[in-house]
Amino acid sequence: MEIREGKAPSGDLKIHYEDMGNPDDPAVLLIMGLGAQLLFWREDFCRKLVDQGLRVIRFDNRDVGLSTYFDGERTKGSRVGNMIRSALGWPSPALYTLEDMADDAAALLDHLDIDRAHVVGGSMGGMIAQIVAARHAERTKTLGVIFSSNNQALLPPPGPRHLLAVITGPAPNSPREVIIENSVRVSRIIGSPGYPRPAETLRADAMAFYDRAFNPYGVARQFNAITGSGSLRKYNKQTTAPTVVIHGKADKLMRPSGGRAVARAIPGARLVLFDGMGHELPEPLWDDIVGELKTTFAEAP
Repeated sequence: MEIREGKAPSGDLKIHYEDMGNPDDPAVLLIMGLGAQLLFWREDFCRKLVDQGLRVIRFDNRDVGLSTYFDGERTKGSRVGNMIRSALGWPSPALYTLEDMADDAAALLDHLDIDRAHVVGGSMGGMIAQIVAARHAERTKTLGVIFSSNNQALLPPPGPRHLLAVITGPAPNSPREVIIENSVRVSRIIGSPGYPRPAETLRADAMAFYDRAFNPYGVARQFNAITGSGSLRKYNKQTTAPTVVIHGKADKLMRPSGGRAVARAIPGARLVLFDGMGHELPEPLWDDIVGELKTTFAEAP
């Protein structure tokens, strides 16, 4: 499968992307989550979509992977204070917001001359996708929100162990091996208990992610963007695109209540819950997930 790649301008930023499939086929824009490079949309998962007659675009959000970093810029406000405000659905000071990241996604569509796309996001990427569907409604054919939330007030919080695993870790200047082992540990904690992955697979992925790019400061700034945006229910109420919300029943980082909140807030949204699935896309469920997405893609006006 040919993979075309490049960098799309978004203001002063450069957004690195990969583009697969026939350019004349309907486009699917995949948006990944906190600190997650485009590699988290596995190539074989993307291939399954391409095999369904779709053009697939995956990209690195700002501050991660091969896209522009905000080097030297500090997060705004206190982390604890921002998290408390976020739990209440309130926005906080931020260097940039999820709205800015949604505009990056729209800029990528502009660069590729794509008028409308199926927009699919996972985790923080699902939050960005919700904003794209409202803020850029004319560009959104359908919406897919996977293991995400709308951050409305008073949702059940993440499991403490799972949240700490994601937002804490070894010092940024730690040796490669220490960073990789921590990545393996995090994957085990937030992964799918019903679909455990072999240790050697987790380690191979961790090495690939680290060797491609490593920017822990960007993760902090992206987390600041999440708390900076507050509740997304206002965007959900504006969403008219056919929507599917996919979530794992075993996800303790982004609890199923987050997915249920999105599905309740978006008119006509369809909710799909998978047993044993945590905060990831387990390979044994790929065909089912692609099938659910395709069902919603077929509803595009």
